[in-house]
Amino acid sequence: MREFISSPSNSLIKQARALRQKKARDESGLFLVEGILHVGEAAEAGWSIENLFYCPERLRSEFGRELVERLIIKNIRCAQVSEAAFESFAEKENPQGIAALVRQKRLALDDFPPFALIVALVAPQDPGNIGSILRSIDAVGADGLLLLEGGADPYQPACVRASMGTIFWKPFAQASFSTFAAWAKAGGFRVIGTSAHATARLSDVRLDEKPTILLLGSEQKGLSPEQLAICDNLITLPMRGQASSLNLAVAAGIFLYGLKG
Repeated sequence: MREFISSPSNSLIKQARALRQKKARDESGLFLVEGILHVGEAAEAGWSIENLFYCPERLRSEFGRELVERLIIKNIRCAQVSEAAFESFAEKENPQGIAALVRQKRLALDDFPPFALIVALVAPQDPGNIGSILRSIDAVGADGLLLLEGGADPYQPACVRASMGTIFWKPFAQASFSTFAAWAKAGGFRVIGTSAHATARLSDVRLDEKPTILLLGSEQKGLSPEQLAICDNLITLPMRGQASSLNLAVAAGIFLYGLKG
């Protein structure tokens, strides 16, 4: 089904614009996905696309135009919109002219798929870090992500962009730390924590047959003593210069590649 929207004040355009805010995402269960790559990955991964928007003046890619037609054939509600309407909700400069409203997925810990190695983040504050870590998880062949104690919203547009589409392929769940700790203990999972005060180096630890969780603290606070206490191993990265720490996503990538070998 195809419709035409010219006004930025159209109710569907207003909804897309509102999804920049977490409250609107939480209330609707939807999130905004922008760009040819991201919309294409959402469709290929089988996520539920509620609405599709495209702007002919902006959508110059042949692949992008073919993607629109494929999704219309699947009976996804599609709106051809004016440049003014599209730019009123687009977050990127010079948008590619395609976006979608996609249904969120909420995965419980007990429903998390079997894994060999996943990452758990405690209260990450930067949505870009979450997306970048998902990308690293995908790159090394790890299995998913846990977000503990709140923090940034994984459905925030900056997270979706930073993930480069991997958000649609790697499972992730959200939980409190206490729920996570009980789940990890009951499952017999190995928890490897990261700390600037640890004495073991990355090279000292190797994966074994146990499902393993790499646990990282927030950008500002790291892991608390109570969080460190549940870890089976603690590892650190040497800091040989003047900087006292690494960006969370950079550190996660190093740890992941080191563990995977």
